[in-house]
Amino acid sequence: HKTTVLITGESGTGKELIAKAIHSKSSRSQRPMISVNCGGIPETLLESELFGYKKGAFTDAGRDKHGLFEEADGSTIFLDEIGELPVKLQVKLLRVLQEEEITPLGSTVPKKIDTRVVAATSRNLEKEVGKGRFREDLFYRINVMAIHLPPLRERRGDIPLLTGHFIDGFNKKLGKNIEGLSSDAMAFLLTHSWAGNIRELENVIERAMILSRDNLITPSELPTSITSRDENLSMDTARHSLSIKKETRLLEAELIRKALDLTGGNRSNAAKILEISRPILISKIKEYGLDLRSPA
Repeated sequence: HKTTVLITGESGTGKELIAKAIHSKSSRSQRPMISVNCGGIPETLLESELFGYKKGAFTDAGRDKHGLFEEADGSTIFLDEIGELPVKLQVKLLRVLQEEEITPLGSTVPKKIDTRVVAATSRNLEKEVGKGRFREDLFYRINVMAIHLPPLRERRGDIPLLTGHFIDGFNKKLGKNIEGLSSDAMAFLLTHSWAGNIRELENVIERAMILSRDNLITPSELPTSITSRDENLSMDTARHSLSIKKETRLLEAELIRKALDLTGGNRSNAAKILEISRPILISKIKEYGLDLRSPA
């Protein structure tokens, strides 16, 4: 199933992590997800990168080249910062989503593809539509299942879980054996404002692990911007927010609720949208106490 997903949130909130998680839980996970930053490639190159080209399509086109959509055939393509996509390419993307086919540059013959699109943006696309910078028809086509990632300052309960994830990764990368953070260090993380969101947290953990001489990160390894601030929340507030799994569960329950709404309560179709089996969906519905009085 190819339900399109739109992930929104401030820069650094972990939109690509969510895209990878969606892909890894889907039936397409045997093939790698292809990622492209729509704002990171010059407009002149972006079209040929996405859709490919035929030999002779332009001066340097000495051979045929597959585009990223074709490379993601049977898999998922992650279009990061889709709000940066030029209007001309928005038209081509709309055609891909409607017709499930691409036409490489220099070709008149469309190619059928089976590619799932997961898109992300830090812009407010509805406002961009109002300003004429983003096509309304494309917005509705990609906004089938919307996931909004609140900034890290609004989901402090995720900080211990994310910190553990980053420590595991950097232990492998740096050859360290750090077990975690002291309670004081964790309290500082839980009270920081995190303007740079998850990306900032990742950088802070990497820096602390490089500096650490022990198996626990302490406040002395944290940047002074985190350890010497007046705007800290109280320690009691920090400890109160140590709910690691709560917000992850809330997100999962919300996704299931949206899928059921989209399908008029049809659990078989909702399971297809979520790319999980029907028995797992029913088990999750029971687990979260969602309404079961809906069509099969």
